Amino acid sequence: MDRDEKAKYESRANVLKALAHPARLKLIDVLAEHDEVCVCDLTEAIGTDMSTVSRHLTQLKNAGIVQSEKQGQMVFYRLKVKCLSGLFDCIESVLHGHLKSQLKVLSD
Repeated sequence: MDRDEKAKYESRANVLKALAHPARLKLIDVLAEHDEVCVCDLTEAIGTDMSTVSRHLTQLKNAGIVQSEKQGQMVFYRLKVKCLSGLFDCIESVLHGHLKSQLKVLSD
């Protein structure tokens, strides 16, 4: 693997690492339902403190998944890309396929 190829795969891995937490996946689902959401509403949706939500949002922002805009004292977040629902649909397909194969093994 050459340097450019390695950089490409490392970049992909960084995005996947940013997604690899249940709270961050929930944040993405909430943001996908709205144009933009303030941190206070995201905190309520996740059910944790604002500093924890802010850390999760920072990881998503650093990965290029969300963007923020400060309006007065409040910070609003929105998805930077809209294609994540397709990725999540693909993941759900993998999970269903895996479950089917596990159930088949159990029934044999």
